[in-house]
Amino acid sequence: MSSPLEAVLVLTGVALGLLLVYPLVLRLVLHRLTGAPMARQALARLREPLRWLLVVAGLHIVAGARLGGGAVGEVGLHLLSLLLIGVVAWLIVASTYIVEDLALSRYHLEVEDNLRARRVHTQVMVLRRITVFVTALLAGAAMLLTFPQARAVGTSLLASAGIAGLVAGVAARPVLENVFAGVQIAFSEPIRLDDVVVVQGEWGRIEEITLTFVVVRIWDSRRLVLPISYFVTTPFENWTRATADLLGSVTLELDFRVPLDELRAELARIVADSPRWDGRVQVLQAIGASATALQVRALVSARDSGTAWDLRCEVREKLVAFIREHHPEALPRLRVDSVGMPSGPPATAAGPTSGQAPTAPTSETPSSTTQNPPTGPRPS
Repeated sequence: MSSPLEAVLVLTGVALGLLLVYPLVLRLVLHRLTGAPMARQALARLREPLRWLLVVAGLHIVAGARLGGGAVGEVGLHLLSLLLIGVVAWLIVASTYIVEDLALSRYHLEVEDNLRARRVHTQVMVLRRITVFVTALLAGAAMLLTFPQARAVGTSLLASAGIAGLVAGVAARPVLENVFAGVQIAFSEPIRLDDVVVVQGEWGRIEEITLTFVVVRIWDSRRLVLPISYFVTTPFENWTRATADLLGSVTLELDFRVPLDELRAELARIVADSPRWDGRVQVLQAIGASATALQVRALVSARDSGTAWDLRCEVREKLVAFIREHHPEALPRLRVDSVGMPSGPPATAAGPTSGQAPTAPTSETPSSTTQNPPTGPRPS
C-alpha cells in the first residue's frame, strides 16, 4: 500500500502514458486499413470509446493494486467502476451504429424502386434505437447497484413486488407502450421511412421514426409530429405500403355534347408525350351524369405519388385547353326551359316606386287593376 499522493502520481502517469500510446497504435492500424473504407469508418466510430476504455481500465487495474482498502481507495475504485460501466455502455452504443452503417450501406433510398431499402432502413433504425435504450437502462441499473443503499432499495422492491410492480407498470405505461409499438412497427411494417401517408387529412412522407414519436414531412415542408402508438391504434392511409406506383384521377364536368372519342384520343396523345407517365394505365370514361353536366374521369398511372400529382395537373390543364380550343360547345353550361311563359314581354308586377308616377295600362301590358263602373243615373 502506498501513500495517496504517490498513488495519484502513479495513476496520472498511467493515464498520460496510455493517452500518448493510443494515437500511435491507432495510426498504425489505420495505415494497414487503407484499402478497407468500411473498416476505417468502423474504427472512426470506436476511436473515442476505445481510447477512454483503455484509460479507465488501466487506471482501474493500477488503482486496485496501489490504493489498497482505505477510504480513499474505496472511493477511487468506486468512481473508476462507475466510469468503466459508462465507457462500456458507450462502446456498445457505438457498435450498434457500426452495425447500422454496415446494414444500410447496401440499401439506398435514392433509387426509384426503394421498397426493400425503406424496409431495411426502418427495421435497422428502430432496432438500433431499442438497443441504445436498453443499453442505457442496463448501464444505469448497473451503476445504481454499485451503491449499497440502492441494493437495499432493490431488495425491498423485490419483497413487495406486487404493489411495486403495479405502481411501476402504471408509471411506465406510456414509455412501454411506445417501445412495444416501435417493435411492432419494425416487424409488421405499417409504416416505413419515406412512405407516403395521409394522416389527419394531411399528405406527407415519413421522415423520422423514433421510440416515442414519428415525424411526417407534409407537402408544404411543415412537420406533423405524432406519437408512435398512433400508427398502431388509429387508421390512416399509406399510399406506398406495397408499391410506390399510383393511379391518378382527373374528373371534369362537361356538357352532354362533348365528343368522348376525340377526348380519349387527346388523352392518349397527352400521356404519350409526357415523361411522367409510366405506360401502364390511361383510360377515359363517363362515370356519371347530373341534370346539367356529364362527369368524365381520366385515369393515368405514374411511378410514385409525386409524379402522379404532377401528371394529374398536366392532364387536367391540357384537356381543358383542348376542349376550349376545339369544342367550346362542350364546356359546362346552364340550360333554362321557358315552357309555359307568355310570348309577349313580361308584365311588371311590382308597383311604382316612390317618386314615380303610375303608368297607365297599355294594350301591350295588361293592367292588373279592375275598372269600376261609372256612377250616376242610368239612361232610360
